[in-house]
Amino acid sequence: MRVVQSDKPFEIQVLKLSKWQERPLQNNFFEVVYIASGEGSQCINYNLYDYKGGNIFLLPPLRCHSFTIDSPTEFVFLKFTKSFFVSNGDHGSDHEKWFREASYILANYQQQPGEVISNEHDRRNLIALIDIIRYEAQNQKENATELIKSLMVGMLHILIRSIKKNSIVESERLSSDSRLNEMTAYIQENLGSADRLKLENLAKQFHLSATYISEFFRKNMGVSLREYIARSRLKLVEIRLLYSDYKLVEIAEELGFTDASHLSRTFKKYSGQTIREFRRKGEYNLLKVAKCEVA
Repeated sequence: MRVVQSDKPFEIQVLKLSKWQERPLQNNFFEVVYIASGEGSQCINYNLYDYKGGNIFLLPPLRCHSFTIDSPTEFVFLKFTKSFFVSNGDHGSDHEKWFREASYILANYQQQPGEVISNEHDRRNLIALIDIIRYEAQNQKENATELIKSLMVGMLHILIRSIKKNSIVESERLSSDSRLNEMTAYIQENLGSADRLKLENLAKQFHLSATYISEFFRKNMGVSLREYIARSRLKLVEIRLLYSDYKLVEIAEELGFTDASHLSRTFKKYSGQTIREFRRKGEYNLLKVAKCEVA
């Protein structure tokens, strides 16, 4: 194992492995994994995906992933840590924008094996960014840290564009109805606007009756529209509680809750624990999936 760069805002590791080694998850928001060379399979939540050189994966900070290595593999891990997004109280800075984008990626990308990028142009751009980051980390040129941070922000932009373009949103059931994909994407992008997500406004947006839109959503998603919106908001709440310096009242205002008390009650209802208990435990609940094991 070779740590190329270790810094508070981010960590870059290049690992050349013949056998997978479980890696500790320490304060990383999520990480991008680039397969520089080698072959094998990725496992997330008991699902497998064959990998090869050139693949790019996204790994959220969950103890639910492993790789089975068929031929010696060079992994490049680029970790976004909590410190990368801390704004030191300046919520008007670029940190807020980066955090919002990273939160969208983490809350919406399916926790399933497979590549995060489907567009070859985006893949080439990401690989080019990763190569520059590796060079700067290894050679420590002047202002390397700030340059690497800027390049990693560029990676965030490509990732979120890919996720939005391909409608890779978390759902309980797959549907071929384009309206459902458009609806879930619209909901995810407007979780901070209580007015836009009111039943009558959603119905108007998607040219459906207020009565039918609820039935349509439940039939296709297996959950009520109200519960889907609540759980989607609370996933972002979990991310903010663990990986930002936002106060509870600020989180409530940003994500469309009436106040901090309304947020606390809703959180307890759907997660089964209080916000204090959640913070003390220090790990995801609504974003959590089962541990992945490979026999």
